[in-house]
Amino acid sequence: MGTVSRVVNGGVNVRESTRRQVLEVIERLGYRPSHLAAALSRGTPRTVAILVPHLTRPSTVVRLAGALAVLDEQGYDTIVCNVDTPEQRDHHLTALTVRHRADGVIIVSIPVAKHRIAAFLRGSIPIVTVDAVAAGVPQTIIDDVAGGRLATAHLLSLGHRRIGFVGDPATRETEQDLGFTSSRFRLQGYRRELTEAGIDFDPELVRLGPHSAAVAADLAGCLLRLPDPPTAIFAASDTQAMGVLSAAERCGFPVPDRLSVVGFDDIELTALLNLSTVHQPLEHSGAEGARRLCALLDGAKVRPLRQQLPLRMVQRTSSARPARAGSGGGRSHLLPAGADRRERERGKFSPHAWRRVTDVRLPRRNDYCAEGVV
Repeated sequence: MGTVSRVVNGGVNVRESTRRQVLEVIERLGYRPSHLAAALSRGTPRTVAILVPHLTRPSTVVRLAGALAVLDEQGYDTIVCNVDTPEQRDHHLTALTVRHRADGVIIVSIPVAKHRIAAFLRGSIPIVTVDAVAAGVPQTIIDDVAGGRLATAHLLSLGHRRIGFVGDPATRETEQDLGFTSSRFRLQGYRRELTEAGIDFDPELVRLGPHSAAVAADLAGCLLRLPDPPTAIFAASDTQAMGVLSAAERCGFPVPDRLSVVGFDDIELTALLNLSTVHQPLEHSGAEGARRLCALLDGAKVRPLRQQLPLRMVQRTSSARPARAGSGGGRSHLLPAGADRRERERGKFSPHAWRRVTDVRLPRRNDYCAEGVV
C-alpha cells in the first residue's frame, strides 16, 4: 500500500520497474484516486461548496461555470447546492456550518444574514461571496446603482425622454423570495440618472413583478398600452428584456423603430437577439470568487475584502434614436403605411435614417422624412 501511495502521489524511493508495474495495474483496473479519501488521510482541504440561487437562470449558470473551472484546475471537489426558497437556503447553510460538509464555501447572489456569516467564522470555515454584500468576508460585486445609471444614460444620450422600467418587486423577503436587491438598486440608478437629466420621475412608467420573461412581457404590454407609451424600456435583466421584446412584437411596436430596449447582464443569448445591455463580467466574477477562496484555503490574506468589478454599456440594434428625438413618446405614425418597408427593401434609405412623423399625416409618397432628406 505504501508503494502504491508513493507512485500515485509522485513520491521518491520507488524503483522505475516497480513504478511501471503499478501504473500498468492502475490503467488495467481503471483506478482513480479519491480526493475525499486523500483529504481525510492528510487533513488537507479538498472540497468546496457553492450555494447558488435558481440554478437554471442564465446568469447563475455562467457564474457557476467560472467558479468550477478554477476549482477544478486547483484540484478541489465541488458540492453545488441549489437554493430556490429561504427554507432551502437555511437548510444548506446549517448543514455546511454544523456538519462540516466542505472545507470552504462560495455563496453566489444570495443575501446572507450576519449571524449566518458569524457561524462560518466561528467554525473557521473560509467563506467568500459573489454578487452579494457580506460584512467581514471577501466579496466580489458590481455597483448595481451605477449599472442602472449607465443603461438610463445610454437611452438619454439617444434622445429618449419617456423611458420605462421593468424589474422585480421591491419587497422584503417572503416564503418564496430570497430578498434579492439588484433590481431595486438598478431602479435607484434609473431614477438618479433621470433626475440628473432634469426629467421628473413618473411612477406610471415603472412596472414590477416576479422575475421571469413571461411576467416581464405582461408588464411591458401594460406600458405599451398607455395613452402616452414610453419610447424606450430599461429591463433589470436580460431575461426580462426578452419579455419586453416579446411584448413589443405582440403590441406592434417595432424595435428599435418605435421602441428601444436595454437589458442587464449580457448573457450569451443577447448577442443573437442583438439586445443592447449592460455587460457585467459574470464568468469572471465566479472565477474571482473561487480564486479568492483558494487563497484563503492556502492560508493567505485576501485584500481588499470588497472587490468591485467594472460594468460597461454594450449597444446593439435594439436601441436607437427615437423617431423624433425629444418628442416625449407622443402618438406617432410612419406614413404612408407600408411604404417604409418597400423603400428599405429597395435600398433607397438606410434603416437608421428614418424619422417618425408625429401626429402628422403626409399625403404624397415622396414626403417621407429621413435625416437630411424631405
